[in-house]
Amino acid sequence: MAKGANKYGPTRGEYMIRLAISLGGLGLLAFAIAYRGWPEGPGLVEVVGFAGLFFGGSAVMALRGVRR
Repeated sequence: MAKGANKYGPTRGEYMIRLAISLGGLGLLAFAIAYRGWPEGPGLVEVVGFAGLFFGGSAVMALRGVRR
């Protein structure tokens, strides 16, 4: 086993799938904003804030897992 490898954690392939889904979600979010325009009021927090944080955070964590 490689040094520092966790035998119970996700594999590199699982991290790649998570990264692809996260980037796809960010792409769909960008498409929705480009198509419908920038949301106003509470929609801004809901759409850009929550979805952006979820997909962006997932992408960052998956990228860290892939690089290990």
